[in-house]
Amino acid sequence: MEVRQMSTAFLFNENKVLLMKKDSSRITETEFWTGLGGHLEPDELNFPKRACIREIFEESGIQEEEIEELKLRYILLRIKDEEIRQQFVYFGKTKRTNYINSEEGELHWIDKDKILELRLSKIVSFMVKHFLENPNKNEIIIGTITINNEESPEIQWSELKDPKIF
Repeated sequence: MEVRQMSTAFLFNENKVLLMKKDSSRITETEFWTGLGGHLEPDELNFPKRACIREIFEESGIQEEEIEELKLRYILLRIKDEEIRQQFVYFGKTKRTNYINSEEGELHWIDKDKILELRLSKIVSFMVKHFLENPNKNEIIIGTITINNEESPEIQWSELKDPKIF
């Protein structure tokens, strides 16, 4: 079984979040929305924040010094065929409202209250819903997507905490 690591950013400007509309991906042939991000390069495997900053710049032209409070908020886990996918999700702010579109997809500023109306991957949809319901949480949250007894996707949440075992 292989492991694929990704890093994603959701950048806010007041009540809006910068999202990318993609026509398709390796996962689906239909249009969907996501944050800015992508796969970690080999030299970034221990540095997902570095990968996140690189992806933000590649996909939007927004530079590191234009980003404030970029913080790891979620680690999402899922299995897809013979691959475990681990996604590091960062949330941050920017005062910059203009961007440069890339070949990855179209960027749009979306009202944060409208995000869940968009077609998102199931795990990202669960994460956004959790974030909107828990805006003041500062802990890193682990989300593992699974299937319940009715064969419907569900997510299990856990706070990542150091047990300080000596």
